Amino acid sequence: MFDGVAKRYDFINDLLSLNRTKAWRKVVTKIIAPKSGMKILDIAAGTGSSSAPLAEAGAEVIALDFSQGMIESGRKRNPALTFVQGDAMKLPFGENEFDVTTISFGLRNTQDPVVAMREALRVTKSGGRMVICEFSHPTNKAFRTLYMKYLMGALPKIAKKTASNPEAYIYLAQSIQAWPNQVDLGAKMEEAGWKNVAWQNLTFGIVAVHIGFKA
Repeated sequence: MFDGVAKRYDFINDLLSLNRTKAWRKVVTKIIAPKSGMKILDIAAGTGSSSAPLAEAGAEVIALDFSQGMIESGRKRNPALTFVQGDAMKLPFGENEFDVTTISFGLRNTQDPVVAMREALRVTKSGGRMVICEFSHPTNKAFRTLYMKYLMGALPKIAKKTASNPEAYIYLAQSIQAWPNQVDLGAKMEEAGWKNVAWQNLTFGIVAVHIGFKA
């Protein structure tokens, strides 16, 4: 599915998020605070739009994705990045290799998010962090109702007119609706073994950034 939408994936995401995607990624980059000497694994990195700012700040970054189509598009757009094809639930790395593992808008698409977060824990150094940026649940009830109407009504219509594979975006809308809220995702991080889990809401809770530490 992601192979089929790779070429226009970033453009469509910006369109459907009303151009908020870039702002959300900036917050994630600030939270990670990349710098020279830091080794970061960006899981489900797609075309590398989340990885590039980390590398530009001087960190050593590996952009991992399951989709070969995404990686091929990413290598064309971000030729300076190191891309690796791999499964988030079976990472092709040894234990304690990374200072930070991060995943933006990709955890929903893993078959078992807890397994994926456990794998991230395995490859993260002791004292390191995992930073997850994912769609979540707006905290205001009235706004949440409007958002869900847009998500399940307007979003698929826009995707049908602009995307090469609109069914993929219908799936994405459904996956967002079914995704755990902030508290429940935090509990899943703790289940996976992460400590001192906390989160920050962005755009009224449409997106949340969760952070956990490895003991």
